[in-house]
Amino acid sequence: MANEKFIVEVEPGKPAVDGKPSIGPVYRSIFAKDGFPEPTPGLDSCWDIFRLSVDKYPNNRMLGRREIVDGKPGKYSWMTYKEVYDIVVKVGNSIRSCGIEEGGRCGIYGANSPEWIISMEACNAHGLYCVPLYDTLGAGAIEFIICHAEVALAFVEEKKISELLKTFPGAASYLKTIVSFGKVNSQQKEEAEKYGVAIYSWDDFLSLGANKHFDLPVKKKTDICTIMYTSGTTGDPKGVLISNNSIVTLIAGVKRLLESVNESLTVKDVYLSYLPLAHIFDRVIEECFINHGASIGFWRGDVKLLTEDIGELKPTIFCAVPRVLERIHSGLQQRISAGGFIKQTMFNFAYALKLRNMKKGRKHTEAAPLCDKVVFSKVKQGLGGNVRLILSGAAPLASHVEEYLRVVSCSYVLQGYGLTETCAGTFVSIPDELNMLGTVGPPVPNVDVCLKSVPEMGYDALSSIPCGEVCVRGDTLFSGYYKREDLTKEVFIDGWFHTGDIGQWQTDGSLKIIDRKKNIFKLSQGEYVAVENLENIYGLVPSIESIWVYGNSFESCLVAVINPVKQAVEEWAQEAGESGDFNALCENPKVKEYFLGELARIGKEKKLKGFEFIKAVHLDPVPFDMERDLITPTFKKKRPQMLKYYEDAIDNMYQSVK
Repeated sequence: MANEKFIVEVEPGKPAVDGKPSIGPVYRSIFAKDGFPEPTPGLDSCWDIFRLSVDKYPNNRMLGRREIVDGKPGKYSWMTYKEVYDIVVKVGNSIRSCGIEEGGRCGIYGANSPEWIISMEACNAHGLYCVPLYDTLGAGAIEFIICHAEVALAFVEEKKISELLKTFPGAASYLKTIVSFGKVNSQQKEEAEKYGVAIYSWDDFLSLGANKHFDLPVKKKTDICTIMYTSGTTGDPKGVLISNNSIVTLIAGVKRLLESVNESLTVKDVYLSYLPLAHIFDRVIEECFINHGASIGFWRGDVKLLTEDIGELKPTIFCAVPRVLERIHSGLQQRISAGGFIKQTMFNFAYALKLRNMKKGRKHTEAAPLCDKVVFSKVKQGLGGNVRLILSGAAPLASHVEEYLRVVSCSYVLQGYGLTETCAGTFVSIPDELNMLGTVGPPVPNVDVCLKSVPEMGYDALSSIPCGEVCVRGDTLFSGYYKREDLTKEVFIDGWFHTGDIGQWQTDGSLKIIDRKKNIFKLSQGEYVAVENLENIYGLVPSIESIWVYGNSFESCLVAVINPVKQAVEEWAQEAGESGDFNALCENPKVKEYFLGELARIGKEKKLKGFEFIKAVHLDPVPFDMERDLITPTFKKKRPQMLKYYEDAIDNMYQSVK
């Protein structure tokens, strides 16, 4: 690999021996060429992150929420670091007065809120494991987590209490105390007490430990601070053990990275907290903000009101999952096409000019300042006007969306990659590097990375274009799956964590995720199909919102279920003279023919092999959703569940092609 601009090689690759596949060279970030950054001295735990910021920035705004005045949302009202600290101390004493000792487990269940962070910090203070419970896993999973992690006390958002009570009687053998973030009604009290569980309102709980004082235990780097359950695409959720060390190491790496590209966090930074704190992505970002004495404002919990909250808070850094950025992208496009001729022409001209200059290597701020001022400033205002970094994580962001936002948002758009097991940030792209489009960038400066060949899929880590399973080594890694030594051993080999994702190094040292190791199957003629790769290619068809490709070793061809873009189908039907509403059009054979044509067009363009072409489609007007258990909370497809749900459609498709 020539010109490895952003990475350095630290160990050479190893050829295949004794049936073990070959391993590519070990690389790390150029920003860590002289060694990984050490965490700040005295910063050994998540509690230290908060405690040191309280000492340093007692009067900075820490947590904010919108005040509701006469039923209307008003401005954000803020609590300072010191004010938050005082409540955290009370909550900690109250938890301890319930008899919970160091190493005990507290659940937190509900949408992001100041109370969520306060409860988490109280756990951090007393060396308790914080166990996020999140409803997108369903009631069954919440009961599973409470019992599996042996959660003794659960903090819960007021409107989720009824959901939590559904886990009884099963969960009552472990869960002894429930604390509402708000009030508790008499019916809920009765229900909980029936199972011998104490339930408190927030205010009552705070007064529980009022006259008591418990010493804080000494916390070590190796201590576990949280058990984060991941919604695997198969089987029960797995409890990922995250240590203090993982988080403080990650923070040091992110700090080094941002300093190296002149985008350091400061006390003036403002973050909008809306991605679930129950996931590692948002959790570590908020820890980074707390570490810098910056401000975190919470949304109101409704995706339809998100842009309004953004407008009021005016964040400087905006984190999103591709689903949110795709919504912003299509919303902008619709507004521009509805804006009459001159606006559209002007926009297209400005876009082409700025993109051309960015491709020549100019920084986004210098590529077309006049266009920014006249045309794109309106887009920037839509995100509050102060955003300087947009970070996308959790799933792959489509290249056309990434390019579009890089041009029009007047801010850096960076794509990152990581897993709960790697404490989120493992790779992140570099600002102003347009060639990194579609990649997840180089490694963060606190991990070593190598690719391991996967011969059965034809991926070779030692070829001129190195491809293979992404393996990660470093202090940010998790400490194992809770009570699942067997699963830990499967993915942790010789100190390397095997991600199960297939990556491809680019010449500049950035990585492209191209496939998933497990999502591979054989067709009846013995051809291997790497299905994620195909879904990414077919997903480029503008009229497709989402696509699931299916095949198995008893059939010789592939079929697909598509969520079509409603507007595109209706426009096509109008031109083709086909009548009926969206649901009827999805059943219409001519509409299916149109989609098969579109898939064939992109397949030819991308030079796919004959057996990779889709031979029949089923159109589902309802997008793949969590209600039907078809996707995980981070929008990854649950393939076994999809197969079960669409079984009849698949049988019909295979009948139709025979």
